Amino acid sequence: MMWNWTISALATGCTIVLYDGSPTHPSPATLFNLCDNEGISVLGISAKFLSVAQQAQVTPRISHQLSSLRAVLSTGSPLTEEGFNYVYSAIKSDCHLASMSGGTDIVSCFMLGNPNLPVYAGELQCAGLGMAVEVWDETGEALSEGKGELVCTQSFPACPIGFWNDPDQVRFKQAYFDVFPGVWVHGDYASHTAQDGYIIYGRSDATLNPGGVRIGTAEIYSLLDAMPEIADAVCVGQQWQDDTRVVLFVVMAPGHTLTEAFRETIKRHIREHASPRHVPAKILSVTDVPRTLSGKVAELAVRQTLQGETIGNASALANSEILAEYHNRPELRD
Repeated sequence: MMWNWTISALATGCTIVLYDGSPTHPSPATLFNLCDNEGISVLGISAKFLSVAQQAQVTPRISHQLSSLRAVLSTGSPLTEEGFNYVYSAIKSDCHLASMSGGTDIVSCFMLGNPNLPVYAGELQCAGLGMAVEVWDETGEALSEGKGELVCTQSFPACPIGFWNDPDQVRFKQAYFDVFPGVWVHGDYASHTAQDGYIIYGRSDATLNPGGVRIGTAEIYSLLDAMPEIADAVCVGQQWQDDTRVVLFVVMAPGHTLTEAFRETIKRHIREHASPRHVPAKILSVTDVPRTLSGKVAELAVRQTLQGETIGNASALANSEILAEYHNRPELRD
């Protein structure tokens, strides 16, 4: 979808700067060097990149000029409150930080930034133009507060008209309109805030449900972001004894190992800052986290691996071979 965005941006008369390669090579400050060298005014990055830069203690506010930088756009996954705080404290205090959420399927955003509105840490500022966005509960009632399904109740300009090789639109309707007939269900677990903004808690098909309590994985990831010992993580639900238990896989940062003492530290940190329901029943170490080609954590693929199911779309994974580490773990048999 970024090809479409890039080509469209040229119509405004702006100049596009593309960086091809790892954004942390040769250092996590590479993109900020680019901002100074090329006079970039709008920097588009991912929430994961901000997390990596924060863990590497990169402070462009001190090390760089960034005089041209006016806006930072973050997408790919939910940006945590810590991510917002990092941008304003360590990158630039007077830029416009916009966390955005939409999809390749609509080549657009359901929620995004607005330079005329205040920014609240952890929130996407507003719904996009032409998007009748609401958050619904399981019965199809709109929620003014609380977590539920992100839906779009009316047709919108960027709505696709169907799938290739789906002449009767069977797959298209199953993908978006099966849950609430005639209403687009995007598959995000979200809430509508008092500021008329939105919070995304992760994919609704990957939410955790221990003891019947629905938990968004982003709630756990945001707490782990504050722990420099953890480089990456993926959290899923495993069917266990007629219930669901939370299983957390962590990639330890260089120089750190997952000891029993540190497992208890993780559990205590999550319990104190979230709730006992959020605490993982199992915490296991892995060398990497499976991600899609666009860099998103592939929670569903991990859950399917744990349950012994066939991976729905393994070709969409950038590192599907890593799932072998998750398969048939003896620690998950008790």
